[in-house]
Amino acid sequence: METIAFITEPAPAYGAVQTVHPRVRRVVVRNPGPFTYHGTNTWILGAGRVAVIDPGPDDPAHRRGLLDALRGETVTHILVTHSHQDHAPGAAPLAAATGAPVLGWGHPQAERTVGITSGHPPFLPDEILTEGDTVAGEGWRLAVLHTPGHASDHLCYAFEGEGVLFSGDHVMPWSTSMVAPPDGDMAAYMIHLRRMLERPEQTFLSGHGPPITDPRPYVAALLRHREEREAGILEALAAGAASVEAIVAALYPGLAEALRPAAAKTVRAHLLKLRAENRLADPAIAL
Repeated sequence: METIAFITEPAPAYGAVQTVHPRVRRVVVRNPGPFTYHGTNTWILGAGRVAVIDPGPDDPAHRRGLLDALRGETVTHILVTHSHQDHAPGAAPLAAATGAPVLGWGHPQAERTVGITSGHPPFLPDEILTEGDTVAGEGWRLAVLHTPGHASDHLCYAFEGEGVLFSGDHVMPWSTSMVAPPDGDMAAYMIHLRRMLERPEQTFLSGHGPPITDPRPYVAALLRHREEREAGILEALAAGAASVEAIVAALYPGLAEALRPAAAKTVRAHLLKLRAENRLADPAIAL
């Protein structure tokens, strides 16, 4: 199995502002966990009249810290990479506090989104963004890339002229991305991972964790990992595994019980892709 050189960092000072690029600052939400690492990254673009990417969950303490960091500046745009609950719910209250519009892909139906846990409301941006759109402000311009896979509404934002891509949860430095059907789609995820290999940006800034400063070899490793995981699933099926649970047991020996549901979702996503590609010897396996 491909060994991925994950990129880690010490736990940040929550609420503190960190400059990671001459025109990009980071404030991390205090929502650490097995799917969020140390917490969600909220990004601030520009100076004076700024954009905010991924306000995170509806966390009043984080919002106060963010507004304190932006005292004397004006928020002109609030952008969201995708509607999961660790990225999007903080957008509406931040918009109420600043008067800035919220931009993103957006789903009008709650059942179309699958968050880290269920029950979060639908994400309804003020302005819908799609592939090929651009968003510009004072001293910054973003190109919009639709990158479904982790979530069907996932967007990445290319900071034009700066060599920076805001990669959301599509490419993260500290972990592989969860792909959980029905909203997660492994085929789409792998297609758009390959797309990342063609990007010119030298730095990826993700939804969780530190900057990725050499993204292409890292993305290539993520792709090889998925391809090898797929091969392992086919081998497990050939050896007699007849259920998602049996495949998880074969592929993830010794996995902690708390992580088994996430592994099962990943396996199911791969199986759905393999079935669509007519690569399952027994397409009737229960999914």
